[in-house]
Amino acid sequence: MNYSSRFFVEFIKLAGPFWHSENKATIHKLTLGLIVFTIMQIAIAVLLTEWSANLFNTLDQRSMSGLTKQIVIIALILVANVIVTSNHLKMKRQLQIDWRSWLTQRLIGEWMNNGRHYQITHMEGRHDNPDGRIAEDIRIATEYAIDLIHSLFYCLLLIVSFTQILWTLSGHITLKLGSLEFSVYGHLVWLAIIYAAFASTLGWVIGRPLTQATDARQTEEANFRFGLVTARENSIAIALVRGESTERNRFLHLFKDIYRAWQRQTRAWSNILMFTSGYSVFSMAFPILISAPRYIAGFISLGALVQSAQAFQQMAGALSWPVDNMAKVAEWRASVERVLGLVDALDDLEKKNKDETQQRIRLVKSEESVLGFNQVCIAKLNGEMIIGCIEDQVRQGEHVLISGNGATAAKLFKAIAGLWPWGKGTIYLPDDEPMYFMPPRPYLPRGTLRSAICYPYPVSAFNQADLEQAVDAAGLNDLLEQLDHVDQWEKTLSREQMQRLGLVRLLLVKPKWILVQEAFDSLDPVGEADMLRLITERLPDASLLTIMNQPTADAFHERRLTL
Repeated sequence: MNYSSRFFVEFIKLAGPFWHSENKATIHKLTLGLIVFTIMQIAIAVLLTEWSANLFNTLDQRSMSGLTKQIVIIALILVANVIVTSNHLKMKRQLQIDWRSWLTQRLIGEWMNNGRHYQITHMEGRHDNPDGRIAEDIRIATEYAIDLIHSLFYCLLLIVSFTQILWTLSGHITLKLGSLEFSVYGHLVWLAIIYAAFASTLGWVIGRPLTQATDARQTEEANFRFGLVTARENSIAIALVRGESTERNRFLHLFKDIYRAWQRQTRAWSNILMFTSGYSVFSMAFPILISAPRYIAGFISLGALVQSAQAFQQMAGALSWPVDNMAKVAEWRASVERVLGLVDALDDLEKKNKDETQQRIRLVKSEESVLGFNQVCIAKLNGEMIIGCIEDQVRQGEHVLISGNGATAAKLFKAIAGLWPWGKGTIYLPDDEPMYFMPPRPYLPRGTLRSAICYPYPVSAFNQADLEQAVDAAGLNDLLEQLDHVDQWEKTLSREQMQRLGLVRLLLVKPKWILVQEAFDSLDPVGEADMLRLITERLPDASLLTIMNQPTADAFHERRLTL
């Protein structure tokens, strides 16, 4: 199977299930309605050519009554066209947004699931900027697909409808080659086919580089956008270290890549426009010039001349669909390939996680309240071991301090969470409660401060008294009056305040298993000790695994696990 065939097969596998999804009845109705209204558009186009022929014949005959009749007919055609066009647009746009919604939900569901959004960042392949692929490329892939399929169907109907009209209007002509004479029937049809075939072939050759140029530009645009978003999310850190000049240089470097991709796309597009602009002008004059000798010779009427020219234009335009949609096809294909790249990466990740022949860290539910490690080795993606042969158990209520390299220890926590499967051995998880992780920087989504604290639970999960008590215990009384304010709290609050809010969240949830990864490193040693004391006092029965380098941490742990 060649590349093009494989591409369309992959696209159909990706998007085809939409027509068999839960809302298939509505989808089928919209699709059928779109087909019906498209056929009605063709009928109106045919009526318009016949009306034009009758109008010019009426003008040629200088008939006032005939003119009045044609005015009434065009008014009826106008009303019908308005109704058909408006309903057609509504159905097409509804189908587009429904398809985009379905595919967006599917990809977000696969991406934001069981830590795949994190694991995929460590995999090789062309799946960078998943946010751009989901937000923008899915839009183009679905909207343009329906636009292109509809326009292709419309053009096929035009060809079927106007071939008969043009064949009838062409009559037959006699060609003489020396002593030979032969009749040609439907010469305008053959000319339209030859004309469009030549233009389409030449157009595809000229426009071939546009697909690669469009894909390159979209990739560079996504990289630039991602760089800006990253800088916005880390604006405080950049400002504190005076990193603005470095960021400016990085942005300019990324924009230079956009500039080069833009110029490459411009060159490819300019070649197409030079061709299509000349083609569009010539296609207006060509059918009139071809049919004019027969009108001058008196073989056809003025109305037939005009109708021949219009039918030729319609048929040639329909046959020129590849030329007219070349740029759109290029952009659509580039976006589909970017979506498929993300889908393939997620599928590959899922297969690797389920492949029992490959060494992976296994997570098994224990039958007792124990976190156990059986010959657990943690590796890099290339297979190099970085933590070897952990053989240990943490029992309910036990406090264990994990020492060694902080980044390496963090991978152990990720392995417990199922986010780092690379390595070997078995981790036995307690069967009673899920593990509660406290990262160095808690995620505080935009919204009210109350909802940010309660995340990922709804605010209704905790009562006001418990919330206020936890905020007070964490030393954040000054934030109580802002609980219902809406803000970007990751930008508004200091790192220390965010880490203290992480403790508030912990005190509200009251988990039995707590894994603390340098969650209070912005506090001084006394502050860190206060946070640990609060955890041990408020949650005395909880198991505690802590990654922390402060000497004061030893007082709150019963033993040390050194990596």
